[in-house]
Amino acid sequence: MTTAFADASLTPVQDLLSLAGRRAVVTGGAQGLGKAIALRLAEAGADVLIGDVNADLALDAATEIANRFPVRTLGLGMDVTDAESVRLGALEAVESFGGIDIWVNNAGIFPSVPVLETTDSMWEQVFAVNTRGVFNGSREAARHMSNGNHGGVIVNIVSTAGFGGTAPGLSAYVGSKHAVRGITKQMALEFAPLGIRVLGVAPTFVPTEGNMAAAAAHAPADGTAAMDVMTNSLIGRMGTPDDIARVVLFCASDLSTIMTGSTLLADAGQTI
Repeated sequence: MTTAFADASLTPVQDLLSLAGRRAVVTGGAQGLGKAIALRLAEAGADVLIGDVNADLALDAATEIANRFPVRTLGLGMDVTDAESVRLGALEAVESFGGIDIWVNNAGIFPSVPVLETTDSMWEQVFAVNTRGVFNGSREAARHMSNGNHGGVIVNIVSTAGFGGTAPGLSAYVGSKHAVRGITKQMALEFAPLGIRVLGVAPTFVPTEGNMAAAAAHAPADGTAAMDVMTNSLIGRMGTPDDIARVVLFCASDLSTIMTGSTLLADAGQTI
């Protein structure tokens, strides 16, 4: 039986944007893009659980968010490659908040290694985090969202690398992000009857802790700016984590109710 998504045509804009009363999980949410996403979801009224492989940073981020916005927050260690770790994190959200309405699969890694130097273990680790992690999170989220037929929204953080090739050394990363685009489409098909929407957001390069460390590590020997190819922009500036977080907020809110299965390019025109 297919669950009909509500028609929000007569709903005021402020209500469409509000996440008051909703419960969110953000993986890899302790810093960078994930933290920016968690902050915007909390500002819109959602209770937020931050799951991160670094439990201490997750706790710090949760405390900061709780000090800024009147919502409930949790921070805990979560390894998205471990299905049991994800299951326990989801249970913690349900037990503490009463359910899950929004799940953001943000955790990801992007080691730069030429194909001829990439070992099997390197390849498998990238896919374990970037692709299996999305599967583990989405599966667990859908199990709880379908319980009681209340539905929800899953947002997968893809990348412009999911739309084409990119810098040398990122074969595993590019492959993993193409896979996430496919997973997003397939899960949208399977979860629609459960009242669950699935969307992807594909950011361009933005200055996060991880991105800047990678840029510094691979800076050209001639002293030119690192990763210039990733910073070309039609909007006249480099994107910020909050630029991406606002697109995720749109996906998570009722403003995007008509959408499922799509991956939105948040790329400042980079892929045109």
